[in-house]
Amino acid sequence: MRPYQIIADSSCDLPAKLREQCGIGIVPYFATFDGEHYYKEIVELTAEVFYEKIQETKIFPKTSLPSIQDYIDVFEPYLKEGKDIICICLTSKFSGSFQSANNAKGILLESYPDSKIEVVDSFCATAIQGLLVWEAYKMQQEGLSLEELVAVLEKQKQTAKVNFTVDSLDFLQHGGRVGKAAALAGAILNIKPIIVMKDGELFPDGKVRGHKKALKTVLDMTLQELEGKQEDYVICTIRAAKDRTEAATELIAALKEKGFHVADTPWIIGTTIGTHCGPTAVGIAYIQKHETL
Repeated sequence: MRPYQIIADSSCDLPAKLREQCGIGIVPYFATFDGEHYYKEIVELTAEVFYEKIQETKIFPKTSLPSIQDYIDVFEPYLKEGKDIICICLTSKFSGSFQSANNAKGILLESYPDSKIEVVDSFCATAIQGLLVWEAYKMQQEGLSLEELVAVLEKQKQTAKVNFTVDSLDFLQHGGRVGKAAALAGAILNIKPIIVMKDGELFPDGKVRGHKKALKTVLDMTLQELEGKQEDYVICTIRAAKDRTEAATELIAALKEKGFHVADTPWIIGTTIGTHCGPTAVGIAYIQKHETL
């Protein structure tokens, strides 16, 4: 069996320690605050600096997907080493990165016809994409072939979900996810939306009044969905800006109390998804473990 390299878009928000531990190749997205100067996510702009800049400038940033050449630049060194490739991309319902990666694949296979390049539409974003990448690494360590790995991921990605809330609807409204009237009403009435991500898309799942009630709702939803399945799922909390750390940490404590094995620190929502949800997002992400499918 030929060795293979796991690669993902920077949108996966895999924490730096895990990226280094797993040796994951990363293809960065780009973010801009003025439409002229674009910064590579992770490489030139960390999530913490990104949120600080949002809070300081009150500017709505924009993102740009990696180009075909960006994928080629990351893929080719591994092909030269004699490795095959699996690239786990941000959901195609959010971005064209999946297509860019496939186009890069087509170009490279002309020069490396004996290599294999698998491009997977994760149907995920932020931490659930990252959890899928983390699971891929564990399967690789267990000796699964590239073909076996892809087959499991195609099943596993259907089990991924994020439940989260935000304090402000401004960023969702700016990105076209909610109407201007709803955003205005939310600000006046202290309404916090409950939002879920599943099947590659974002969906509103209700609204409550007040931050504490919103957090409790996110927690209760997750506990209900995973009741009796604590050992079957990989789970983590997520947060945007630093001032969301306390809220995410409260969720960690509550999940541990219910018997979940959850990461001790929240995963940070990166610039790709943070552009759309803003600095106040906090929630829970989970995916079924590969060995329980």
